[in-house]
Amino acid sequence: MDKTENKYISVAYKLYVADEEGPDLVEETTEGRPFEFVTGLGITFEEFENQVKDLKQGDAFDFTVVPEKAYGEYEEDYVIELPKQVFEVDGSFDEEQVIPGNVIPLLDSTGNQLNGMVVEVKDDVVVMDMNHPLAGEELHFVGTILEARPATMDEIEEMANLLGGGCGCDSSDCGSCDCTGC
Repeated sequence: MDKTENKYISVAYKLYVADEEGPDLVEETTEGRPFEFVTGLGITFEEFENQVKDLKQGDAFDFTVVPEKAYGEYEEDYVIELPKQVFEVDGSFDEEQVIPGNVIPLLDSTGNQLNGMVVEVKDDVVVMDMNHPLAGEELHFVGTILEARPATMDEIEEMANLLGGGCGCDSSDCGSCDCTGC
C-alpha cells in the first residue's frame, strides 16, 4: 500500500466462523466500541484492510477471508510439549491457571510474547496449542464503516507506537519524516 494514503478507519462488525450448526458469532465490535486502525501500518491483516480501505462512512460490508489471508492454516506442528517447570510460579506449578482450555501468555527465546492454549497437563509436560484460535477458519465479516478519512499525523504516530515501532516509514523516529511517504 502507498504510505501516502494512510487512512483512519473505524468499523463496527460481527465476525462469524462456520461450524456444524452454521455460522458462529466469535467477535463483535459496536459503534460504542469500534475497531479503529490506520491503514498501511499492519494493524490488521492485509485482506481485511483491502476490503474496507476504499469504503466511505456509512457503507456496509460483507466479505469472507480465507485462512491463508487471515491467521493461516491450522498446523499440527504448532502443538508442542513444554516442561512443567516453564509454568512454575515461586517454585510451584501453577495448577489454577494451567488447565485445559486456558490461554497462557508465554515468551519466546527473544522475549516476544506468544499466547498458547493448554491442551493437556501430563506428569512432566504441558501440551500447548500455539496456533491462533482462528487458524484454519474462514472469517466472515459483516459490518459498517463508522468513519473513514485521511489519518492525522498524531493518529499515525499513536497507532504506530502502540505497535512498538515507528510511524510506518523507514525511520524509527516519527519526527524525522512526515510519515506520509518518506
